[in-house]
Amino acid sequence: MWRLRRHATPRPFSPPGPGRSAGRTGPTGRPYLNTAARGVTTLKCVCPKTGVVTRLVLAAGSTRTAAIEGISAAGADPEVMAHTPAADAEILAYGRPVRAPIVPVSPTGCPTPAVVTRAVRERLRFDVTVVDAGLAEPTGAPTVTVGARPGDDIRESDPAHTAPGAFAAARQFGRRLPDDELLLAETVPGGTTTALAVLTALGEADLLVADGAEAVSSSLSENPLDLKRRVVAEALESSGLAPGDAAGDPLGALRRVGDPVLAVVCGLAVGAAETDTAVTLAGGTQLVAAAACLRHRGHDGPLALATTVFVADDPAVDLERAAAELDLELTVTDPGFTDDHPATAAYRRGEAKEGVGMGGALALADRAALPMTEVREGVREAYDRLLADADG
Repeated sequence: MWRLRRHATPRPFSPPGPGRSAGRTGPTGRPYLNTAARGVTTLKCVCPKTGVVTRLVLAAGSTRTAAIEGISAAGADPEVMAHTPAADAEILAYGRPVRAPIVPVSPTGCPTPAVVTRAVRERLRFDVTVVDAGLAEPTGAPTVTVGARPGDDIRESDPAHTAPGAFAAARQFGRRLPDDELLLAETVPGGTTTALAVLTALGEADLLVADGAEAVSSSLSENPLDLKRRVVAEALESSGLAPGDAAGDPLGALRRVGDPVLAVVCGLAVGAAETDTAVTLAGGTQLVAAAACLRHRGHDGPLALATTVFVADDPAVDLERAAAELDLELTVTDPGFTDDHPATAAYRRGEAKEGVGMGGALALADRAALPMTEVREGVREAYDRLLADADG
């Protein structure tokens, strides 16, 4: 069953099974890997409490669904929005955009959640890998290619036709990563709408019900749920699917009404699980959709979801219920943001509640006993640096 914790140590690991090594092992029971033997020379984030080597993998991509007016806050306008995933990847890798021509902000000036994840990374120095999960614009961050193409508007036919192939390639990549734990994250404007469409196609639209109707969270403070539901209804009609028609066929749901980013996240999770790597889905309702896809595919192993208090407190969704239904270990972290700085005040208003691994990074900080005061200081520094770059 799920466990809800605030500022608690997450335990998204399966216990050692029979027949596993009795020597020096990681939390999943398999021996710690000699990363130096694999040519890995970067400093590893090793939890001082558990000795766990952690990597955050960011699936960065796009769907033209985001261009529907009023759907997403991940960018000030549709042209800016197309560059948001590329810029998020660069902020995570370098601390600032280096090729993307924009600094990702909402229409009201709320910064991308990438600044929070980056702030934690600068203190814990965990490894990051970016997977090109259908980028519409190029990024200056190093990326792994899995054959994903940008997704089309889900109201069109076959909007994510590369999803099956991208899933397979991501699965193989996930199998080869040498870490003890993966935090799987996403950046895809419009992704909560495609997630709702996938959940509906799977027959799981009621997973997150909080107001008597299907729902997902939003990057906007005022969640445009009626618009999202209309878009989902049109998408299902265009695909010839009724709610629940794709039950047991998650790849079909992802291809016909989803986006390539969800497909890549699912592939990474499956591949990692096949090698006993602990998997934490680092995000909000989009990652709930990924978890539903994994369960429909038959994956019954341990899964964890690490998200922010901003998603958990969203009145539009019931995250605890979804975690219970999908047998997810749920970790919710509250960074203690205040209204005394624009970077943190916007989150308290309900904007940009999650994304780019924000919830996973905060949970990692808490597990490593990194004070949230340091996290908040780092967020302010990262935000001010971004604004200075934009003004310069």
